[in-house]
Amino acid sequence: MPEPTKKDEMPNGQPEESVAPSLPEISLEVSPPPEAEAEGKEPLETDGKEAEPTEPDALQAVGAQDGNGSKRRPTGGVGVSEQAEPAEGQCPTPPPDDDGAAQPCPTPQTEDASSAKKLSVDLPNDSVPAMGRKDSVWSLGEGQAPEDLDKPIDNPPLSILLIEKPQSASVPVGGDITFVAKVEAKDLLRKPTIKWFKGKWMDLASKTGKHLQLKETFERATKIHTFEMHIIKAKENYAGNYRCEVTYKDKFDSCSFDLEVKETEQGTQNIDIRSAFKRSSEGQEDAGELDFSGLLKHREPKQQDDTPEVDVWEILKNARPDEYEKIAFMYGITDLRGLLRRMKKIPKEEKKSEAFAKRLEPAYQVDKGGKIRLVVDLADPTVDLKWYKNGQEIRPTPKYIFEHKGTQRIMVINNCTMNDDAAYAVAAGDEKCTTELFVKELPVKIIKGIEPVKTTVNERIELECEVSEEGAQVKWMKNGVEVPTGVRSRYRVKSEGTKHYLVIDDASREDTGTYSIMATGGTSEAHVQVDLKPLKVFVDLQDMTVMLGQPIKLHCEIFPGNVPGRWYRNGQLIQPNDRINIIHRNKVHRLEIETSSLHDAGDYTFVPEGYSQSLSAKIHIIDPPRVHLDSLNLPDNTMTVVAGNKLRLEIPISGEPAPRVVWMKGERVILESGHRVRAETYGDQTSLTIEITEREDSGNYKIVLQNEAGEASASIKIKVVDIPDPPDAPLVPVVGGDWCSMTWEPPKYDGGSPILGYFIERKKKQSSRWMRLNFDLIKETSFEPKKMIEGVPYEVRIFAINAIGVSKPSEPSKAFTPLAVTSEPTMLVVDDVTDTTVTVKWRPPETIGAAGLDGYLVEYCIEGTNDWVVSNKELTEKTKYTITGLSPGCKILVRVKAINAAGASAPRTLQHSILVKEVIEPPKIRVPRHLKQTYTRRVGETVNLVVPFMGKPRPKVTWLKEGKPIEPSHVSIRNTDCDSIIFIRKAERSHSGKYEMTVQVENHKDTAIIDIQIVDLPGPPQCVTIEDVWGGNVALVWTPPKDNGNAPITGYTIQKADKKTMEWFTCIEHYHRTCITITELVVGNEYFFRIFSENMCGLSEAATQTKKSALIVKEGLQVKTPEYNDRDFKEAPKFTQPLINTFAIAGYNTTLNCSVRANPRAKVVWMKNKIIILDDPRYRMFSNQGVCTLEIRKPSPYDGGLYTCKAINDLGEAQVDCKLEVKGGFSFFELMQRGVPLNLIDKYMNETKIVEQDK
Repeated sequence: MPEPTKKDEMPNGQPEESVAPSLPEISLEVSPPPEAEAEGKEPLETDGKEAEPTEPDALQAVGAQDGNGSKRRPTGGVGVSEQAEPAEGQCPTPPPDDDGAAQPCPTPQTEDASSAKKLSVDLPNDSVPAMGRKDSVWSLGEGQAPEDLDKPIDNPPLSILLIEKPQSASVPVGGDITFVAKVEAKDLLRKPTIKWFKGKWMDLASKTGKHLQLKETFERATKIHTFEMHIIKAKENYAGNYRCEVTYKDKFDSCSFDLEVKETEQGTQNIDIRSAFKRSSEGQEDAGELDFSGLLKHREPKQQDDTPEVDVWEILKNARPDEYEKIAFMYGITDLRGLLRRMKKIPKEEKKSEAFAKRLEPAYQVDKGGKIRLVVDLADPTVDLKWYKNGQEIRPTPKYIFEHKGTQRIMVINNCTMNDDAAYAVAAGDEKCTTELFVKELPVKIIKGIEPVKTTVNERIELECEVSEEGAQVKWMKNGVEVPTGVRSRYRVKSEGTKHYLVIDDASREDTGTYSIMATGGTSEAHVQVDLKPLKVFVDLQDMTVMLGQPIKLHCEIFPGNVPGRWYRNGQLIQPNDRINIIHRNKVHRLEIETSSLHDAGDYTFVPEGYSQSLSAKIHIIDPPRVHLDSLNLPDNTMTVVAGNKLRLEIPISGEPAPRVVWMKGERVILESGHRVRAETYGDQTSLTIEITEREDSGNYKIVLQNEAGEASASIKIKVVDIPDPPDAPLVPVVGGDWCSMTWEPPKYDGGSPILGYFIERKKKQSSRWMRLNFDLIKETSFEPKKMIEGVPYEVRIFAINAIGVSKPSEPSKAFTPLAVTSEPTMLVVDDVTDTTVTVKWRPPETIGAAGLDGYLVEYCIEGTNDWVVSNKELTEKTKYTITGLSPGCKILVRVKAINAAGASAPRTLQHSILVKEVIEPPKIRVPRHLKQTYTRRVGETVNLVVPFMGKPRPKVTWLKEGKPIEPSHVSIRNTDCDSIIFIRKAERSHSGKYEMTVQVENHKDTAIIDIQIVDLPGPPQCVTIEDVWGGNVALVWTPPKDNGNAPITGYTIQKADKKTMEWFTCIEHYHRTCITITELVVGNEYFFRIFSENMCGLSEAATQTKKSALIVKEGLQVKTPEYNDRDFKEAPKFTQPLINTFAIAGYNTTLNCSVRANPRAKVVWMKNKIIILDDPRYRMFSNQGVCTLEIRKPSPYDGGLYTCKAINDLGEAQVDCKLEVKGGFSFFELMQRGVPLNLIDKYMNETKIVEQDK
C-alpha cells in the first residue's frame, strides 16, 4: 500500500511538523471564548458563505505543512470538528524524551455524543511548531466572539500620546489599505511601544506575512513617530473591529477603528467529505495542498444519480487502522494524513480489556533513521507478552530492544528504515492489540553539485553529482528539458553509491547548454561549453606603436598552413589597395601598410576560416607634441594686460595621441577646476583664462605637453600693469605756528609703471572735506604745507600717480596742531626706592595748549656724568613711572619731559640725586581673626592655614612647635612674599600644640602663636558598676574614660538591654554626671547596661558594659524558676543582599547598597580598590538595621573602580564586591578644586586621553 509521510506524534494526538510553515496568519473566524464553552453555549454556526481562498492567506487560519512542503488544512472533514468538553479534551504536554519518541495521548472521551458535536472553524494547535522543540505547540490565542467583531468601543479614552489616529475605512475584495498612527516624541526619551489588535485580544505583531505588514518610521525634523499597518489583498473575512494601543512608561493611549470589506453575496453549498480530503491537481502552483475550495465555492448543485449515498465515516469508524488506506482508495480520498488526523479526534468507545490497561495507539510515525518507542500498559504484569511485525514474532536484537517499567512493556526500534514501515501487534495471552508504523523518508539533498565544463568537439563529457542517500531517484535536465536516456540516446546515466553521473561520449557543438540535476531535496546546475578544436598558433599578432608616417607590418604564423583568413580593423573588413597589401604564403599571413595615418590606429583581427579562434592586436599611431606660439605674434612672448580685465590666451597645439597639457607658474600647477585662474584643453588648442587679472598674476608661465611620442614645452610671460599702491602714512616731524614739514616714502608697488609724481591733500581733523595743496606733480618725497590756522588740528594724506592712473589715498597722518610745545611737568618727587628700581611721580604741565599732550618721557643719568638715558621707549600717559635695571648703591638724577605734536617740553629735573637702596619696613604679622583662638580640627581632616605678614625687604619666616623646629615630613610649610601657609593633609593627635611663627627683617622681627587642637572620638567610660537595685530602679556608677579624645567630655549616653533579646535601647543622652538612677524597669526582666562617652566629635566607638545583670524582682513572694540554658543567637556576618554593578553620571550623587545579618552586630568597612575608605568628605557611610549604604558625593571618573563592603565580628567576616563606572569627566581645574592629589589627576588625564584615542 502507499506509504504516507507522517510526523512524530504530539501529546494531543496530532502529528508534529518538522518543517516550519510560512509565517503564521491570522484567523478572523475563531472559536468562542472559554467562558462560553464552560457554560455549555453553542458556538456560532457557519453558513458556508465564505470567499474561496486561493492560497493560505493572512488574517485566516493556516493549516500545517507536511515534510514535502505541501500545506494541509485542519482535519475534521470540511473544517467542522467534533470537539470534546475542554475539561477532558486537553492533554498535558510531557517533557521531551531522550530518544525523541512522542508519547501518544488518550483520545478524549465525551459524556454525550450529541452534546459533544459543536460546529466551529478548527484552529489546530500544530499549525505552527515551536522553535525546534518537538513537543511544543504554538497557539494562535483566543479569538473574539462573532457578535463583538463589529461592535465599536464606546467612550474612547482621552488621547494623550496619539496626534493622528487611524480612521475607519472600507476596501474592496483584493484591494490594499493602510492605517496610520502618529505619536509626537518631543517629551519622550525613547520610542513608545505600539500594539495592533484584531477584536479584543488578538495581537497582530506575530501574524505578519505577505498579507499583513507593520512598519515604523521616525522623522528627526518634526520628532514624530509614524506607525503603519498595511493589509494587502484584503478578503471578506478581514472585516471587523481593530484596535491600536500606544504605551510609554505610565502613559497609555488607544484608538479603535473598523474595516469593511465589500463583496457580492453568494449562495450556499453542499458539503462532501470525499471532496474535502482531495488534494489539488498535480503540476499547479498549489500542488500538494488540501483543496478546501469545495467547502467555500458556490457551485451549481450536481445532479444526483440513483446510486445510494454511502456514509464513509461509519465505515471508517468500524474498520481497523490497517484498512484505512484501502477504504480511502476505494472512495477517492487522497489525503490520507488528514484523514488519520481527523480519525484521531473522533471519540471512540473502546471495550474494556482484561489484559491491557492501555493499548497501542492506532498509528505511529517516525523519521527515517530515527528511534521510536511502542508502549503498552498491562493489567496483569505476569502475563507473557509477544510482539509481531506483519504477523511474524519479533526477537530481541540490537535493533529491537524490549524494556519493562512496572506494568509498562516497551519495544524500542532503533535506526528505523523503510522496511520498518509495517503493521505491528502485541499479544498478551488471548488478547491482541495492533498498530501501524509509518516511516517518513527524508528528502534527498545535493551534497556536491555538478561543476561547469568547457571542452572541445569529439571529447568525452562526464557530469558528476553526489546526493545524501544511496539509490535515490534523480532527474537530469538540459536547458529545462529532461535528458533522454534511452538505448539510442547520446546520453548515458549511471550511479555508484551516492554519486550520479551523466556521460556524453562524443561531444558536439549542439551539446552546449545548461545541465541540471533534480532531487527531492534540492537541485544543482552547471554550464557546459563545447567549442571547436583550437588552432595551433606558432607566431601570434603583436601590439604595435608606430610613429605617424612610418609603415605598419602585422605578421602571424598558424597551422594548418592552407587555411585562408580575413583581416579586420575595428570590426570592419580590410580590402587591399595601393597602400595596403595582404600576403598569404603557406602558414604565414601578413598585413602591410606603406605609410601610416591617424585613422590606421585601432584593433586588428585575423580570423581563420572554419575556426572559432581569432588573432588580435592593437595598433597605436603616435605623433610628438608641439606648441605653436608663432601664431600669436607676441613681442618677446610677452602679454601685457591691465589689472581688472579678463585675459584669455589661446595657443594651438598638436600631437597624437592627444598630449597631456600642464600649465605652470613657477612650481605651481594651474588646474582645470580653478575658479578665477584655470587652464583648459580642447581639441588642438589649449587656453589660459584669468577672469579678473591681478598684479600677482604677473610672471612667467610654462606649458608642458606630454604623450607617448615625446615631450614639448614653451614659456610665455604675462605682465599685469595697475595703478600704484598708496604710500604709507606721511610723517610730520616739525610743526610751526602756521606750517609744518611732512615727509613720506614711495609706494612699495609702482603698478608695473614708474611713479610720475604725487598729490598732497589736507583737512581739518573735525572736517570731512579734503583740500588739494598742489596742482603740479611733486617729484620729491617731502613738502611744507603753509597758511594753516593756529590751534586747529590738521591731517594730511598723499596720492601716487603713474601712467595707468592715480593710486588710492594714503592713510592720514597723525593729527597735528601748529602750536608751541607745552610747559614743563610740575612737582616731580621720589615715590619709592628699592635695590634695583626708583619710582617717581609728578603733576601735568600747567600749560598744555590746543595740541594736547601725547605723553611723558622719563630720562636718568648717573651722578657726575651728562649721559641721559631714556627709560621708557614708548611714551607713558600716567604721571608715575618706575625706572628699572639700576645698580644697587649708585646715585642717579631723574628728569621728565612732556611730549605733544609740537615736540618735547623743557625737562623738569630733581634737585638732588637719588641713592638706589631699598628702604627698610619693620615686619608685622597680621593674624586672621579665626586663628587668634584655638584652631580645632578632627583627626583625618585637612589643615590649611594662611597667615599674611608685611615687611621690606622680604622677611625671613621661621616656624617652631613647642619651641622645636617642625619636621617637613609631618607638616608642609610654604612661604611667599606676603604670607606663609601651613598644610597638614591628614591631621593626627600628635599635630596638636602651639605653633610659633617668627618674621624677621635684619634686626626687626615679629612673633605670633597659633594654637592647633586635633580632636578625636573619646574612649569608653571605666568601671561601670551596678550600685544598687530596688523596685524598678537601678543605680549605676562609672568613672570618666582614660582617653577624652583631646577634647572635654560633654556627656554620656546610657543604654539598657533585656537579657533575653540583648537588643539595646537608649535610656538617656547627653548626661553629664558619672552616676545615674535608671527607673521604670519592667518587673521580672533582667537587664544589662552600657555607657558611651561623648565629646565634641561624637560618641565613643565602643561602650563599657556592666559585667553583671540587674534582675528586677517583684516585691513579696518570689518564685524560684528553673534555670534554662540561653539560646545562642550569635551568628557570623552573612550578606543577604549583595552589591550590584552600577553606572553613575559624573557630578550627580550615587549610592551603593547591601544588607548584612550578624550577631553580635558586625563592624562594616568600605573599601575602594582594596583600600579602606576613611574619613573622606566625598563619601558618606550609613548602616541601619543591617542595611549598609555608601553615598558618593558628585562622583568623577576618578571615583570609578571596585568597591567592597566588609562586615566583621568575633565569629568571622564576609565581604561583597561591585564595580562602579562613572560616565562623564572633569577638567583639570575642577579636579584641583575637589582636592584630588596631583599624581592621581595626572593618571586620570592620561587615561582619558587613551580612551579618546581608542574611540
